[in-house]
Amino acid sequence: MSTPPSPNNLRSFEEQMARLEEIVALLDRGNLPLEQLLELYEEAIRLIAACRQYLENAEQRVIAIRSLASGEAAEPTAED
Repeated sequence: MSTPPSPNNLRSFEEQMARLEEIVALLDRGNLPLEQLLELYEEAIRLIAACRQYLENAEQRVIAIRSLASGEAAEPTAED
């Protein structure tokens, strides 16, 4: 089995989700050694956090776009 990419090396949300789905399938089978299952679980937790952050950033962008479209001043985000 090749070394899985870290969440930071994945280029897109879709790639992160695809890797997460692979991990879920491997964990569901349950036929791997315990240490490997734990490593996959840890990777999944990191991917979930990265996906959640991506979605939160996307939500902030949508809010800002809506504000601009409606002529309102956009509220500052944590990145500002």
